[in-house]
Amino acid sequence: MPNTHITILGAGFGGLSSVRMLRKQGFRGRITVVAPRAELHYLPGTIWIPSGLRTREQLVVPLDNFFRRMQVEHVAAQVTGLSDDARTVQTSSGMVQTDALIVASGGRFIRKLPGIEHAITPCEGIAAAEQIRDRLRAMQGGTIAVGFGANPNEQSAVRGGPMFEFLFGIDEQLRREGRRDKFELVFFNPSPRPGNRLGDKAVDHLLGEMQRRNIRTHLGHKMVRFEADKVVTEGGEFAADLILFMPGLTGPAWLDQSPLPRSPGGMVQADAHCKVAGFDKVYVVGDSGSFPGPDWMPKQAHMADLQAEAAAANLLAELAGKPARRGFKVELVCIIDAIDKGSLVYRTEQRNVLLPSTRVFHWAKRGFERRYLAQYR
Repeated sequence: MPNTHITILGAGFGGLSSVRMLRKQGFRGRITVVAPRAELHYLPGTIWIPSGLRTREQLVVPLDNFFRRMQVEHVAAQVTGLSDDARTVQTSSGMVQTDALIVASGGRFIRKLPGIEHAITPCEGIAAAEQIRDRLRAMQGGTIAVGFGANPNEQSAVRGGPMFEFLFGIDEQLRREGRRDKFELVFFNPSPRPGNRLGDKAVDHLLGEMQRRNIRTHLGHKMVRFEADKVVTEGGEFAADLILFMPGLTGPAWLDQSPLPRSPGGMVQADAHCKVAGFDKVYVVGDSGSFPGPDWMPKQAHMADLQAEAAAANLLAELAGKPARRGFKVELVCIIDAIDKGSLVYRTEQRNVLLPSTRVFHWAKRGFERRYLAQYR
């Protein structure tokens, strides 16, 4: 397949893992990555920006060397659409013709809640975490509200784990600074048991940790709106001087200009092999896709890596005229960090393990970050 051209949309975890897996599995043809910048922004590390444990420079990895090693052509552009046969990618800098496609554009936060402009969405990028850092430094006291929501049409399209880390991290940071007594922390969520995708033991642990840290909870009430100084739900409202909120996820905006089938929540509909139904040689990985599996299937980098391995194998099989049969393991691995300690949650379809907070997991999380980023430097 030396003359075959594969195009990958996105330079996040799923996109870059797809590049690695294609080359690892022997593909020697042409690979193009369409992404605005030749950079990987390691968003899991943004939980440490407010405390100063990480800076922007430590979390942005230039990809020029990686692309050179992998013999990748980078098109610096935004994807704007896709032709009916999915063989022409429409971008902000022109058309890209391709023989095969892997969609790894990531998800998009649903910003429909009235007043959401008054909230900071941490996982929107490094700038959001820097904004939290700067706001905390400027505050002399007050109420900090932290919460997350889901996609009402696809409950699995949610990223709640980082919000627990921001919550516990801010609590620990304020204690270290000797000013926790000047702040009230409130955690809010429409579910009475937030984080249930992590498992019942994890939810009990998280709620117990909030109680231990004197973090107030406002749970089980549907969100109504945000105002500049308050959070309003169907079960009441409360004052807030700083609001951190992670909305549910949906698919990238350019899908509106494409023929790809979509799930009820707006993601690209995929089968158990990451293949897009009704299209030859088109696959999807990571937050862009909706996949069959348990309702707790996570939206996280590790899951994108597992899907990229399957997608690469199946795409290469299809190019060779063979059936696409490789599935991916559904696995949730999460270290919920609080600056100096972390709890480990591990879940598969057979097991659900919670290991309590210890410094070992904090350093394990830092070690994983170092090893993960080294492959792209």
